[in-house]
Amino acid sequence: PPSSLSAPRNRPEGKVLETVGVFEAPKQHGKYETGQLFLHSVFGYRGIVLFPWQARLYDRDVASPVTEKSENAAGHGSKEVKGKTHTYYQVLIDARDCPHISQRSQTEAVTFLANHDDSRALYAIPGLDYVSHEDILPFSSTDQVPIQHELFERFLMYDQTKVPPFVARDTLCAWQEKNHPWLELSDVHRETTENIRVTVIPFYMGMREAQNSHVYWWRYCIRLENLDSEVVQLRERHWRIFSLSGTLETVRGRGVVGR
Repeated sequence: PPSSLSAPRNRPEGKVLETVGVFEAPKQHGKYETGQLFLHSVFGYRGIVLFPWQARLYDRDVASPVTEKSENAAGHGSKEVKGKTHTYYQVLIDARDCPHISQRSQTEAVTFLANHDDSRALYAIPGLDYVSHEDILPFSSTDQVPIQHELFERFLMYDQTKVPPFVARDTLCAWQEKNHPWLELSDVHRETTENIRVTVIPFYMGMREAQNSHVYWWRYCIRLENLDSEVVQLRERHWRIFSLSGTLETVRGRGVVGR
């Protein structure tokens, strides 16, 4: 039988648990549609699917018959793997759950450059995330506004004749088309070392000119998972950034910015 999803609500008598939805069977095949409500299986927040992305997942933990050693620009061996198509989703996070996402250094947001070419200003839209297909725990709700986010009613509308009953407005389609270059998720890299699984999603944000040279802007979404029972602590970061021109930039420091 389906199980219910409960969340705390503030009442005069204090916080009480109320049913907010009913879990559905996760999809083993196919993808979730726009308007699908879900609970994140790792971070535990409620969200809703805006649209899917088809990414190439380069999983170095999966043996491949074509895997071979290659030398990178610094002469270090690295495993070459073939990317496999994997579905990720652009989602809205319920604002009520953001304060309780304790496993993250900060609530997820999507950062992008200003539209005009001469500006290096950065903007961010909070409460947006990228979620892998296997992290989706789908549920249904009778609430016509089940997710609290400033973009929910701008992007989606309730239609009881549809399944799921939340459909895209024209504003969502226009927003996706306009901002496709900096929203698109194309490559995902994953590798496990000593029971610590690292997943990295790079995003190309665009190019700006500075002092007669071109500056290329990137952002990264990095997820660390401890697959062991022992407690570990992230103490420092060490970035080795290679460019196609053959240059190497190294960034090293204690802790993580924003933590």
